[in-house]
Amino acid sequence: MAEYGPGTYGERWAEVYDDWVARYGGQPDPNLVAEVLAELAGDGPALELAIGTGRVALPLARHGVEVHGIDASEHMVSRLRSKPGGTDIPVTMGNFADVLVDGRYRLVYVVFNTFFALLSQEEQVRCFRNVERHLASDGVFVMEAFVPDVSRYQRGQHLEATAVEADEVFITAARYDPVEQAVRAAQLFVRDGRVEMRPVHLRFAYPSELDLMARLAGMRLRERWGDWEGEPFTASSGAHVSAYERAPSP
Repeated sequence: MAEYGPGTYGERWAEVYDDWVARYGGQPDPNLVAEVLAELAGDGPALELAIGTGRVALPLARHGVEVHGIDASEHMVSRLRSKPGGTDIPVTMGNFADVLVDGRYRLVYVVFNTFFALLSQEEQVRCFRNVERHLASDGVFVMEAFVPDVSRYQRGQHLEATAVEADEVFITAARYDPVEQAVRAAQLFVRDGRVEMRPVHLRFAYPSELDLMARLAGMRLRERWGDWEGEPFTASSGAHVSAYERAPSP
């Protein structure tokens, strides 16, 4: 079995990522996301953690925001570079937990549950701390993530047919480790008698745990919405968009 590392997701997903997100990802229009981020960025600059194929970064750049990125996958960044404007965005290669960039940013952001691609609590805490070091005094760290729902798992397992079409079946199989809050999943695409398997590993965190990570890093929650349209975050929300700012000195 091949080892799952920081670049594995991009290596296995880059070719189909944009199409998959558009068809099955349940994501809002990236132009809407970019509008919200552009308002938060102000006169910028902005830094996207795990910039990937530029699904959000490119429309944000079209709003006039200077966008930089970090990613561990050459495959994902290659897709970004192939798009109009993709060669204009500086990208640092590496694990986004380490935030290996210079300078400070008015906006640092990570979207579509990608923060959970950091597979340990230690890495996630380290990411918060490194983000804080790169935030401008009036900067904001924005994260979009799902709210964990462990009721989906029975005996630590989950199997779901996401799509069943005349010529395609898309199935997700997953196992859940409650001790590590870890999910090891494989998404299976059956087309023309062929099976393609793409792995997804993550370590989820509840909003309250993320807020504590922020406090440990010298930040605090500024606001939290249930979606990018600014709906209130409630007990029934399945996702959240959380904005953190640097905490004032004591």
